[in-house]
Amino acid sequence: MNNATEGLEKDTLDISTFVLNKRFKSKKEVMSQKVIYVYCPSDFQDELATILSDYNFEIVLNDYSIRDLSKKVFCHYKSAALTEEQRDYLVKATERGAWVEPLVSYLDERHNYTDIRLLHSSYFLHQKAFTILSNKRTQIMKRVADVLGSLVILLMTLPISILFAVLIKLESKGPIFYKQRRTGQYNEEFEIIKFRSMAQDAEKHGAKWASAHDSRVTRVGKFIRKTRIDEIPQLINVLRGEMSLVGPRPEREIFIKVLEEEIPYYRFRHAVKPGVTGLAQVSYPYGASIEDAVWKHKYDIHYIKHHSSLLDISILFRTVKTVLFGMGR
Repeated sequence: MNNATEGLEKDTLDISTFVLNKRFKSKKEVMSQKVIYVYCPSDFQDELATILSDYNFEIVLNDYSIRDLSKKVFCHYKSAALTEEQRDYLVKATERGAWVEPLVSYLDERHNYTDIRLLHSSYFLHQKAFTILSNKRTQIMKRVADVLGSLVILLMTLPISILFAVLIKLESKGPIFYKQRRTGQYNEEFEIIKFRSMAQDAEKHGAKWASAHDSRVTRVGKFIRKTRIDEIPQLINVLRGEMSLVGPRPEREIFIKVLEEEIPYYRFRHAVKPGVTGLAQVSYPYGASIEDAVWKHKYDIHYIKHHSSLLDISILFRTVKTVLFGMGR
């Protein structure tokens, strides 16, 4: 294209035309459009077309001829690599009523997860956009909620904990609690505490991912994993400051080294404390593969970017629902 702004320049709008231009009445309307227009450097157009083919709405790439901006959503990808004319076209579109924002942000809010295939370093270079990382008051409030919440839950679940501690001991040899090294905030390792749900020699042949129908799981273990009773002792990790009630689930370093080779920015999840439960756990079914880890990472990045106290409360309520109705692993 010789002149990205030609279409808009030919249509110099006067005040009356601008007023008649139909704008979106609500954010919901923006997020439910059947067609969105995406602008990216030509070198990335084919790659982007492949990624966006997974979505169930029409996407038009690099159409700079649009003059009617009424209720149009314009998204941009790698905008720093666009020409000055192309960026000017998007600026004018913003001025004249189109909804314009980064593609990753738009899809993130529309689907409530982050498409990690579209991430690049600049996404993470605006710390103020991540309130959980930049706002000290938010961090203090979250810590207070973690401590108070953990104490309340530990007291409420004490009879259940005692009952299953006895059942675990009666069913199989070995300790009641299971301790394992996990990677936490700032990539620092800590020892996670859980009720033992597997046979004592479950990893005699080396570490491997747990699966939904793992033969190493005991009968009691199957129940406490499904209801997430096995996670109760992790509240001790929360009181120690190693974990939070809500956050990305902590993983083992041996698996992280594999996952970070396959998943973009995988270690960014360690910018926050790991959680006893998290958005990925209540949004995605149990899985033990690279593909499952990719999907969980999409939710973890979304959680870090959009963290709020209301989101934490929502995740905790959804976790309670999982426990009560046995919808867990």
